[in-house]
Amino acid sequence: MKVTVLTADERIVSLDVEPDELVENLKAILEVETQVPLAQQQILFNGKEIPNSSRLNASGVGDNDLLMLVSARAASSPATGAPTDLGLKPDGTAINPIALIRHIQGDPNIMRQLQENNRELAQAISNNNVDVLQNILRQQHQQKMLMQEQRQREIDLMNADPFDVEAQKRIEEAIQQKNVDENWEAALEYNPEAFARVIMLYVDMEVNGFPLKAFVDSGAQSTIISKTCAERCGLLRLMDKRYRGIAKGVGQSEIVGRIHVAPLKIGQNFYPCSFTVLDQPDLEFIFGLDMLRKHQCSIDLKDNVLRVGGGEHSVPFLQENQLPLHLHDDKRLEEPASSSGPSSSTPVNVHPPAPIHAPGGPVSAQESNKRARSPQVLYIFLILQYYYWLSREVVYELYLSYCFLELIDFLIHF
Repeated sequence: MKVTVLTADERIVSLDVEPDELVENLKAILEVETQVPLAQQQILFNGKEIPNSSRLNASGVGDNDLLMLVSARAASSPATGAPTDLGLKPDGTAINPIALIRHIQGDPNIMRQLQENNRELAQAISNNNVDVLQNILRQQHQQKMLMQEQRQREIDLMNADPFDVEAQKRIEEAIQQKNVDENWEAALEYNPEAFARVIMLYVDMEVNGFPLKAFVDSGAQSTIISKTCAERCGLLRLMDKRYRGIAKGVGQSEIVGRIHVAPLKIGQNFYPCSFTVLDQPDLEFIFGLDMLRKHQCSIDLKDNVLRVGGGEHSVPFLQENQLPLHLHDDKRLEEPASSSGPSSSTPVNVHPPAPIHAPGGPVSAQESNKRARSPQVLYIFLILQYYYWLSREVVYELYLSYCFLELIDFLIHF
């Protein structure tokens, strides 16, 4: 059952104890938690002191009950036969650490409580390590003293001048930090898996017959392959450099081209796939949203598989021990986006393909204007063809002349 102990300095200690636990054992636990010597402790329930030889359930203490812990002088405290050498010094260390170790080792309930709430101290007691025990007790005492000093500073801030702007700011910061600490403690208790590292989704694929570990990212707009990976897969010769551009995200990366189609093997099946080629060596291959949609893929986190083709085929996501060494970098796995790489959730800005210039050099202004007037030329051609069918004899010679001029223009620019 759970009991809550309120100390004289208004501290609250929550403990899990057995219903038939001895009060003396409860005091031994509170001695470690509150630094109040066992001989000076008095446990009150409903205003009445509970003797050390009594059990909690026999004294009427039930689940979620509140107990009071008050400190009394050793001389005025009732003689209970509790050994005085189990107390603690002012610095938090044990007066007789060997006796304290033997006393705690002899009670399995106390050991169980320590293993749940204070594993380092329980391990030191189990190993009969006096030096480690004293160091842990001293460090915990110092931490509690620092917390008491901080709490006292907060009280002083509360009692400061209410019209002092700086004091109000410090009070606001203290309240905000307290809320953050409470939220952190609640997350540790109710949502501890939030502090675990999440392994990204990787599957085994083959690009043009070369195996690789593909990062499945539904937040990436396009399927991305690095220039070095494309060269290793023998696809760099198919790269269309007209699709140059800039991938903008948290940082920027240069898009050096695009591979329009190449065979991609997922499981035992082959699929056509297009790639955007980035000049980024630390990025190998990202299976993006464009190909996920094209091949009707779904990320099944329940079964830990990637389903392809509307669920007809599936491949398992790789475990952490199946990833290559360069993907085990903790910094890379913990940071979702690099400051120099493209963000997977940001669209990739790709410039349209550049026009193919003639091998003779740059295009002149006259030729550019002529190409810019191509819609007007086509419009005139359609009008002439229309009149040709209406009156072949009138427009026939004009039509032949126009065709002859177009043929000459084509031969010149061919």
